[in-house]
Amino acid sequence: MHRTTSTLFILALLSLAALTGCGEISRTKSLKLAHGLDNAHPVHKGMEYMAERVAEKSGGRLQIEIYPSQQLGTERQCLELLQIGSLAMTKVSAAVMENFAPTIQVFSLPYIFRDQGHCFRVLDGEIGRRLLVQGEQYWLRGLAYFDAGQRSFYTKNKPVRTPEDLQGLKIRVQESVTAINLVRALGGAPTPISWGELYTALQQGVVDGAENNPPSFYTSRHYEVCKYYSLNQHTYVPDMLIIGTVAWNRLDPQEQEWLQEAAYEATVYQRKLWAEAVELALEEVQKAGVEVIHPDKSLFAGKTKSILESYKGNPEMYQLIQEIQAAE
Repeated sequence: MHRTTSTLFILALLSLAALTGCGEISRTKSLKLAHGLDNAHPVHKGMEYMAERVAEKSGGRLQIEIYPSQQLGTERQCLELLQIGSLAMTKVSAAVMENFAPTIQVFSLPYIFRDQGHCFRVLDGEIGRRLLVQGEQYWLRGLAYFDAGQRSFYTKNKPVRTPEDLQGLKIRVQESVTAINLVRALGGAPTPISWGELYTALQQGVVDGAENNPPSFYTSRHYEVCKYYSLNQHTYVPDMLIIGTVAWNRLDPQEQEWLQEAAYEATVYQRKLWAEAVELALEEVQKAGVEVIHPDKSLFAGKTKSILESYKGNPEMYQLIQEIQAAE
């Protein structure tokens, strides 16, 4: 009888321990974050930093699992997974978010920002915060913006010092109406080509050049073919950290606060890494024989002003453009 009582007591203790463990596990929430960049990218490192800060703030009760390199799908596929709640978070270009929140296309407009400081102040201020939640009606909520740099032209055989130098040049662009209109306004011939096919297209003369930020120009090795890089910096299109509203609404207010704070802190950290990556890229391409040109950007801005004016027929977008331009 005594042994039976002892056995029952031990079993009861084990059951209690198991229940307590389940209780601890149930209080731990894990958010899956998937994106298309590799582990060395400054944006991925920014997200790793965010995951660390979330874990610290929550005492380990809120965790973020990161799946890079398109392990769970393309940018658009990840957004669709967010919408149905199969994935919690992702990183996409603001250009991709245009399909879900049309006003975000404002970030793809040429020279909408005066300089990098103006860009960051808009993104971090009231206008940026307002645009972050524009996609909520499509079950997508923005948390923060990551720096994706300024896009500029690089060419094979002819340096671009003024807009006139683009006359007749075939310039690779993304499959974006805004990007096509930009190159056309500057006198070039916009040619949509996928990123993966661009190196060969440049080599074979299918296009005469392309446009992108310094780290992408460097890591893609396009500098091996294009020996002129003109820092006209026509667009600042940020990356956006997005959480599905399904996942967001599963978090309690305290957890939402931890996540939002960590996202803001990661933005500061990532921008520092991005600045370092830009400096390294420009140093390395110059060592490889690329001429880095600093043209008068006002010449390019003047040629593309008509693109901004074309939105006068869209009161919501035109007002947003004017708000951004007026922001200090």
